[in-house]
Amino acid sequence: MTPFATRLFINGQFVAGQGPVETAFEPALGKPLADIASASPAQVDEAVRAAHAAYKVWSRRPPRDRSAALFAIAAAIEARADTLAEVESRNAGKPLRFVKAGELANVADVFRFFGTAVRNMPAPAAGNYRGAGRTSLVRRDPIGVIAQIAPWNYPLLMAAWKIAPAIAAGNAVVIKPSEMTPLSLLALSEIFAEILPPGVVNVVCGNGPDVGQALITHDLVRMISLTGDVRTGRAVLQAAAGPMIKRTHLELGGKAPVIVCADADLDKLVETLREASFYNAGQDCTAACRILAHRDVVQPLTDRLEAMIGALVYGRPERDDVEFGPVISARQHERVDGFVERARAEGYDVMQGAKAETEGYFFSPTLVAAPIEAEIVQKEVFGPVLSITPFDDNQQALDWANASEYGLGSSVWSQKTEVAMEIANALEYGVTWINTHGVMATEMPHGGMKNSGYGSDLSMQSLLDYTQIRHLMLG
Repeated sequence: MTPFATRLFINGQFVAGQGPVETAFEPALGKPLADIASASPAQVDEAVRAAHAAYKVWSRRPPRDRSAALFAIAAAIEARADTLAEVESRNAGKPLRFVKAGELANVADVFRFFGTAVRNMPAPAAGNYRGAGRTSLVRRDPIGVIAQIAPWNYPLLMAAWKIAPAIAAGNAVVIKPSEMTPLSLLALSEIFAEILPPGVVNVVCGNGPDVGQALITHDLVRMISLTGDVRTGRAVLQAAAGPMIKRTHLELGGKAPVIVCADADLDKLVETLREASFYNAGQDCTAACRILAHRDVVQPLTDRLEAMIGALVYGRPERDDVEFGPVISARQHERVDGFVERARAEGYDVMQGAKAETEGYFFSPTLVAAPIEAEIVQKEVFGPVLSITPFDDNQQALDWANASEYGLGSSVWSQKTEVAMEIANALEYGVTWINTHGVMATEMPHGGMKNSGYGSDLSMQSLLDYTQIRHLMLG
């Protein structure tokens, strides 16, 4: 393949970073893949000022022009899908066939959807709410410069979720990918360079404490969008509090409960969990990682899950038969292993699949039978690890699910529609699936509650999140 793009993208130009060098690894091999020089404080400032200047022009472009640009980006992504997929697969460790067939198609679809949505933005009708001679109307205007922090688990897809609605609405963006997985977004920047005016999208690389902090605290930034952990979300909120108050849009992880009622279709459930729990090695904020099963079905469900885990194929991402690859880093491997070993030490039943490959950061698919208070049931593991906990009645399962600090994804499994809907309506989660799990639709909102954050990705609601509402009165 062609050499990796490793330069920053600022004001329409590719420039070498002037800060410390960060090394991106190939998780399947555990070896360095590319060195990327970080943005210096001066380069972060340059990127934000370029975005500010571009915003003043881009925001005045009519929706049809912005729409055309997003459609062109979508077409270019599809034309270069093989190259982008290979970069994503090697840097993030995901099976190449899934990235090609699924993720890249979704990335293009996100740009195409928001290209359509911006031409159909809802607005209240004008009216004389204070009598004749005073006509009120509502505008939805772009916000300005948006600072965006993207995660390492879905480098391209999460970047698309952030960039597409922001620029569709007329904003300009400075986005920082994770220092572990910057390569696919830098490759995507080549498309931005061809289609967008300089400064509308800028990409700066580096770590959070230095580059990220310089970005989110810049006085020209008007909104911060983060997908990350709760600790980072709190840091963003502190930065947003002053001296210039900034809007925030936060997606901060999850611990998705899977409530399995006594009448659930266990075969359908287990087949769904094969992907919903283990795709991307379980490194997904909505991964089905916490099964709460009615006591009557715990044993037959456990038997089925053990068989499924034993049959899972994982390994090098380029293989055509793999279902998931490695975790992202040696540190993440150590973290996941720590959760499992502590559960084992506490006496919980730990069932693991095939032995891990010798090279790379591979972790065996794992099922742990543990009570509700166990650490592995309560905390976000972010690896190919599934816990199962019995409950006595549906109300107990609902109470346990809602007691979590997280509130992003969840699912309910019952063949009785009225039972499933009653539980789903009462769950305190931004997304609840019934008799399925993990299926996204670009037209539908995706966001969290409680410590999982707030604000919507995807859907018309995401486009509205990147606008500010204004009241104009004609006297």
